[in-house]
Amino acid sequence: MSVAAMTEKNLHEMLSRRQFVTGGFCACAMLCLGQGTVLGRGNAGEYPSGPREARFYDKLQNGTVQCRVCPRQCVIREGEHGFCGTRKNQGGKLYSLVYGRLSARQNDPIEKKPFFHFLPGSMAYSIATVGCNLTCKFCQNYQISQAKPEDYPLENMSPERAASNALAAGSQSLAFTYNEPTVFTEYVYDCSVAAKKNGIRSVVISNGFINPEPIKRLSEVISAYKVDLKAFSRTFYREVTGGDREPVLNTIKLLKKLGVWMELVHLTIPTLNDSESDFKAMADWLMGETGPDVPVHFTRFSPMYRLTNLPVTPVSTLEKARDILRGKGMRYVYIGNVPNHPAESTICPKCGKVIIERNGYSISQLKMEKGACGWCGTSIPGIWA
Repeated sequence: MSVAAMTEKNLHEMLSRRQFVTGGFCACAMLCLGQGTVLGRGNAGEYPSGPREARFYDKLQNGTVQCRVCPRQCVIREGEHGFCGTRKNQGGKLYSLVYGRLSARQNDPIEKKPFFHFLPGSMAYSIATVGCNLTCKFCQNYQISQAKPEDYPLENMSPERAASNALAAGSQSLAFTYNEPTVFTEYVYDCSVAAKKNGIRSVVISNGFINPEPIKRLSEVISAYKVDLKAFSRTFYREVTGGDREPVLNTIKLLKKLGVWMELVHLTIPTLNDSESDFKAMADWLMGETGPDVPVHFTRFSPMYRLTNLPVTPVSTLEKARDILRGKGMRYVYIGNVPNHPAESTICPKCGKVIIERNGYSISQLKMEKGACGWCGTSIPGIWA
């Protein structure tokens, strides 16, 4: 059903389906993490566990391999792991240790990802493994992102089962989220192929620290990609995330070139990535490289993981960031993690009226017709039906 054709009753019914998908999980192993992520061991069923050969690597001399999935490009000797802990050299071949091995699965509102210009009001069947190629000190899901496969109870699930579960849950999309999908990109690709056969779109929620070739392959089968632009400071990337800014900016430029729908998130942390000069530099770069229509979400930080010494982000800081980007020409700038804030809603850049009114993950008004403002007819970029 197209979003434009939804009646008020249809929308209410869709927005009321906020149940967790927990079938198959062992209750004694469950753990709630972050914003409701369900973790735990499930039944392997018919799907065999075990490492799968990776797709993005080179064989070097003396049985050494080099991983090519992310900018770290780890050189890995026989029997050793890469930086993320999810890839291992076995017998001169690189294997993924997390292919089809899930730490979490549940049905989420798409607004939680957050995607605001992608099938609003729909549900996304969300899955995760373990591991990450960054070490962010503020990670919300550090229990799984910083875990190794051997340290965590995992459930085996084939790509076909993931797709059929999404279909059975009434989801319009399959989301790869909670930990970093780059470290299980082969599984993301295969799940997306299976989902597409079932009429389900796939979305990736990522830090953007990935090499171009995997992005190009994923662009063949996914519909949307959310990038955490964690800061516009190289120093912040080095000291707080353990990564590098430039590959993330390259990912954003490449996604734009490939025509993949993209939204950006900036978790705004007091004293670390909240300077006006950085916001202005970010705005200038985005206007030059992506244009004004890429949605940007400034979200509120709460003390977490290794940054419990910092305060919650003042709402005024988020509003200042939004004002700067809008002042530079960015049309769709949102504020997140501040319930009932007007900047959660989508406003038509021409007539200034609210076309998607949000309260957290819920939608109270959807005034769109065939991807356009229902008030003045201005086309709104996104994936709406």
